[in-house]
Amino acid sequence: MTPQDVIDDVRQLVQDTDSASYRYTDAEMLGFVNQTVKRVIILRPDLFSTITTITTTPNTVIQAMPSDSLRLVELYSVQSGNVLTEVNRESLDQTYPAWVSDPAGTPYNYMRHVRNPNRYFLYPRPVSGIVITGEYVQIPADYAIGATIASLPDAYLPALVDGTVFLAESIDDEHANNGRAKLFLDSFTASLGAGLTSRELTDSESGGLERARRLAGDKYKRMTV
Repeated sequence: MTPQDVIDDVRQLVQDTDSASYRYTDAEMLGFVNQTVKRVIILRPDLFSTITTITTTPNTVIQAMPSDSLRLVELYSVQSGNVLTEVNRESLDQTYPAWVSDPAGTPYNYMRHVRNPNRYFLYPRPVSGIVITGEYVQIPADYAIGATIASLPDAYLPALVDGTVFLAESIDDEHANNGRAKLFLDSFTASLGAGLTSRELTDSESGGLERARRLAGDKYKRMTV
């Protein structure tokens, strides 16, 4: 899936297919597509998580995520070393207040910064050269018109089309408020929300079975009432 694929479908929906007199240039459409991708990451950050290596800052317990991070998801291990276990910073502060002053070494605990999703703490503070394996929500760079939108599966093409049409129709709404912009915005948000709902069926065996039982029970009640 590329931005061009999205734009081709959007032009059909907004009736802007005459290349000799486009209302929206390809550059404008591409801007709409990239905006829509950014809106998706706010609504569904789980779709943009990536597992990679993260270089730490030596000799400090306070660490920062990479510049393209929206938020930390999980830290797993020191590269070629031990696992990292998540602990609660407040509990550590209360039970061992001097932890921030301990000598640098290879970290084995990490703590989230509850007020900043792109900061975290390591204990002990790392020596130089410590690289950890972790997972975070990665903000994608703007895509060129023919580039593959690698951060999203092709199944999300309709959602990207809906979100892009919303942006295009929002401009038209300045002249004729016909409700089309809201229609596509509602479809965009509903599609992304449906992806979360379906995870109950696919990601959890017990959750899926329980939902199936509830649906079967509801159907039986309707038949017997």
